[in-house]
Amino acid sequence: MKPFIGRIDEKKILEKALLSGEAELIAIYGRRRVGKTYLIRQVFKSNIILEFSGVHNATLKQQLVNFRNKLAEVMNIQIAPEVPVGWAEAFELLRKYAEPLLKKRKCVIFLDEFPWLNTPKSGFLAAFEYFWNSWGTKQDNLILTICGSAASWMIQKVVNNKGGLHNRITKKIRLLPFTLAETKEYLESKNIKLDLYQIVQLYMAMGGIPHYLKEVAPGLSAAQNIDTLCFTKDGMLKDEFNNLYQSLFAEADKHISVVKALATKQAGLTRKEIIAACGLSSGGRATLLIDELLESGFIIAYIPYEKNVRDSIYKLSDEYSIFYLKYIENSRATGAGTWMKLSANPTWKSWSGMAFESICLKHTHEIKVALGISGVYTEESIWRLIPGKNMPGAQIDLLLDRNDFCISICEMKFSTSEFSIDKDYAIELKNKMDIFSQKTKTRKTLFLVMVTTFGTKQNIHKTGLVQNDVTLEDLFK
Repeated sequence: MKPFIGRIDEKKILEKALLSGEAELIAIYGRRRVGKTYLIRQVFKSNIILEFSGVHNATLKQQLVNFRNKLAEVMNIQIAPEVPVGWAEAFELLRKYAEPLLKKRKCVIFLDEFPWLNTPKSGFLAAFEYFWNSWGTKQDNLILTICGSAASWMIQKVVNNKGGLHNRITKKIRLLPFTLAETKEYLESKNIKLDLYQIVQLYMAMGGIPHYLKEVAPGLSAAQNIDTLCFTKDGMLKDEFNNLYQSLFAEADKHISVVKALATKQAGLTRKEIIAACGLSSGGRATLLIDELLESGFIIAYIPYEKNVRDSIYKLSDEYSIFYLKYIENSRATGAGTWMKLSANPTWKSWSGMAFESICLKHTHEIKVALGISGVYTEESIWRLIPGKNMPGAQIDLLLDRNDFCISICEMKFSTSEFSIDKDYAIELKNKMDIFSQKTKTRKTLFLVMVTTFGTKQNIHKTGLVQNDVTLEDLFK
């Protein structure tokens, strides 16, 4: 049996549902390839009486034919019944199948890719609402699990539904990619032995997406695996980008335009800057588009220090998207050695810095543990100052505002060896701290934290400037 990697909290939620004495309607959402279906199958495997998945861009008739066929299969019927005329009739067939089984034991009905079942003018969501409200809620042995990669749709149409499903969801899970520690554990379960630096290189190119990591081959370096997956004719990640967005969003070209705009701005963009860069209208459609990318996990919002949510800065947080747009999209080079060649180019430094920063921002809990402040209430934010006539610009990418009257200012640097602070960078860091103190008028004590791959080299420029070092080993804990 394959080991179950990570997902500790999510597993507890689902196991709790199995012990529940009442009907459960569980919504699970998260980006494509993140492992939602695998999680459900692993926890509920002996309780699933029907697993049915929607098909992307299929017609109502095709979806109903598939549903009829799946129901005939689980009921072991040799001659399939007539295709239901609509979803109301389809759910009635499901009710008749499930009722006898529910009288004997706990049963799980699993509807995968739920948003794809809601084809135009199909009446699917209304029929599902009636099915659950009129019958499902009364079945104490029933767990109805709905799952979807179109996270924004799941949030708007199901979790925050204002109609028949309002407040009907009993449990919800947003499944996130693996952390660095979980990625290491997953690779080791596949007998892949790589050091932390090699694993981070893989993570910088594909993130903690289980379906991508599954393709990593043992006995090859990170660079060799990246070559195979991203730069060969049949490499899984070579053409994944467009498929990824097209499968999730009806107007994927607009979402891709936002992603591309953010990919060129490591410092991030405000909502207004995104609208201007992408030529979007400033109405609710732009807000919805940004929210869809947020809920699907492709971008992340940061509230600047001492600002509110309206001033949010948005950054591209999907490692694969960052890597694809930087290296795969317009690459002419293919085959063995491609990544080794590309990673020798000057652009590698800017990409690696942006990718490593994205990873660090997803592991702020591990950073706080390393700093010994995991038990202290903190607010995470960023801070930037646009250059003026008499004031240079400054930017802080991770600021931990602590309840013990201190602020940890984190500098994140990716390097192939110990990072060395030279005279010019030391002056830049001191100026940044001074400008922050001057502009914010904070009275809190400022601690400079260096988050690096292999630590910060001890020299005269580090002494008295850097209070804390966080390394790769800390991020993997």
